[in-house]
Amino acid sequence: MPLLHAEHISKRYGQQTLALDDMSFSVEKGEFVAIIGPSGAGKSTLLRCINRMIEMSSGTMTFDGVSVHSLRGKDLRHHRTQIGMIFQHYNLVNRLTVIENVLHGRLGYKSTFAGMIGLYTEAEKQQAIDILTTLGLEEQIYKRCDQLSGGQKQRVGIARALIQNPQMLLCDEPIASLDPSAAKIIMDTLKDINERLGITVIVNLHQVDVALRYAHRLIGVNRGKIIFDGSPRAIVNEQIYQIYGSEAGELILDLEDSYANA
Repeated sequence: MPLLHAEHISKRYGQQTLALDDMSFSVEKGEFVAIIGPSGAGKSTLLRCINRMIEMSSGTMTFDGVSVHSLRGKDLRHHRTQIGMIFQHYNLVNRLTVIENVLHGRLGYKSTFAGMIGLYTEAEKQQAIDILTTLGLEEQIYKRCDQLSGGQKQRVGIARALIQNPQMLLCDEPIASLDPSAAKIIMDTLKDINERLGITVIVNLHQVDVALRYAHRLIGVNRGKIIFDGSPRAIVNEQIYQIYGSEAGELILDLEDSYANA
């Protein structure tokens, strides 16, 4: 049984905008999947349907054998603890310290009262320190997040997701705001998490070359439709044109060189 199975997923905003159009796909445990496509293709909407940040308009989705769209209350909170979310703009509280932001990843396991007063166990605090140390942030643990670089902030976001003990990470354009050096560190970190911890990763990317280098599998989308779903080695320039349309001219690569550098 796949970890995630989506069948005929659609999402409509009002009468005019069809963000997702009859999408069907599955993701196996331990896969590293890159979703590629231009801005407005539906990539972010799709991730937010997986963790129920937004509601799909039609279709069915199961995660770990459980129907996602039927979840309510504590069952929905449990579902969200199983899926860590990493955002393009980090979604950190800048006035709080690094460790305080990471511990927010435990809120899904807390009562409302415990969450409001920041009641965390010593084991949770130690886990946060261990994760931050693994990610190379041991010297930033007690710094405010507004003192960090973009790459450091994104690693804090990854730590916040990992402390949930998730089965899957959803990464929404995690390197779009970063310089090439910081972007490589983030992608290497995600790859290490996938390989070392066995956590399934789905990452939205605009950069085709990065997707080719890191992903086991590509899903190419345009205007809410899946245009390509398969191995990075199977995609050809014609399909990149279909995915990116008028933007493809700037993105077309020598694919053989990209594979050689993978």
